Amino acid sequence: MKDKKARFETKKSEALMARAVGLMPGGVNSPVRAFRSVGGTPLFIAEGKGSRVVDADNNIYIDYLGSWGPLILGHSPAVVRAALRRQIERGTSFGAPTENEVVLAEMIIDAVPSIEKVRLVNSGTEATMSAVRLARAFTGRNKIVKFDGCYHGHVDSLLVKAGSGVATLGLPDSPGVASDCVHTLSIPYNDEDALIKVFELHKSEIAAVIVEPIPGNMGAVLPARGFLEQLRKITKKHETLLIFDEVISGFRISRGGAQERFKVKPDLTCLGKVVGGGLPIGAYGGRKEIMKMVAPEGPVYQAGTLSGNPVAVTAGIAALKAIAKPDVYGVLEEKTALLVDGLRKAASAAGVEVVINSIGSMFTVFFTSSPVKDFQSAKTSDTARYANFFHALLEKGVYFPPSQFETCFVSLAHTKSDISTTLKAARTAFNMIAGH
Repeated sequence: MKDKKARFETKKSEALMARAVGLMPGGVNSPVRAFRSVGGTPLFIAEGKGSRVVDADNNIYIDYLGSWGPLILGHSPAVVRAALRRQIERGTSFGAPTENEVVLAEMIIDAVPSIEKVRLVNSGTEATMSAVRLARAFTGRNKIVKFDGCYHGHVDSLLVKAGSGVATLGLPDSPGVASDCVHTLSIPYNDEDALIKVFELHKSEIAAVIVEPIPGNMGAVLPARGFLEQLRKITKKHETLLIFDEVISGFRISRGGAQERFKVKPDLTCLGKVVGGGLPIGAYGGRKEIMKMVAPEGPVYQAGTLSGNPVAVTAGIAALKAIAKPDVYGVLEEKTALLVDGLRKAASAAGVEVVINSIGSMFTVFFTSSPVKDFQSAKTSDTARYANFFHALLEKGVYFPPSQFETCFVSLAHTKSDISTTLKAARTAFNMIAGH
């Protein structure tokens, strides 16, 4: 990685964006990348190593996106690169079973409390889509309950009050979503009264409740004390399946995900991100009596040519082995706590009101004075202030998510020097916002 240039400039990224807008919707292949909520030109990333990325103009940034969560080891870790080189020599896709699919499945089942059988897919969206279909088949019911601001991929039935990119772009839902999605009921997160009421009204119709146990797509939001336990209790009472979407929190919060941390076991779990070590993958799994309904063992059809792709599976095995080492999560939490504590002090010293939610190695700086416990409170954030903060950090070589409604991620590759540099940039950014 080359030395950082003295002056921040984005001419090459601007030129690439000018080409891209005529070729792809908005010039991007995923909406939040377009910088619409923060303004300016998206950075075109050319390289990543450890805690840093380099853009097309050779600007270097300490990166807290981490490819939106999967890179616990940082960018391009040696153990993953070595495993990939060996696999690529052997082949990249067979459309047939491989030994490493079995190995990764064993690792997932060993780590995640709720999973007795698992099916590998290509993305988090495929995982949630498949889990919802399976829940409907298993229960013989149609309605699904989700929570405002929780994003479960761009599945028609789940793209309702979905937070993340939908909130960033100001879209309440999405045109093109079929009218039969009235089968989806969305209620406020952390609201036990709303949960009780929706079951009073629809108890015999609800196939499943799907939730991010730690929402990461309205920014990082923590479950209130007892909320997940109440969710498990009420779903069991009404013979409704509980689906944890741990695409973000799985292997990120702890080896067994949020369900291990909070000791609440769902019926089905959806995974992605970390499971692929930075390559595209997803998975869903749960109790054997539910999973045996999936084809070819049962009648619920789901398939994919690249499911269990040997390259993604190999990267996942290498990453999961590396993060299974002792005290990995302790080190991650220590680094995150150091950074978050410093950010709170920097904001306070500048007189800028923020709320910082943090758990494990995830955190979000919300520009609001009120506690953020659900989507409504997240939306009280001053997005214009966040945009100013984002760009001030960027010019100092620190890359936060280009949206107020996303989550920052700390990796094992981040050093105390990185954190010190980040806090110095944050102090400058907060002071600029305060007009000092």
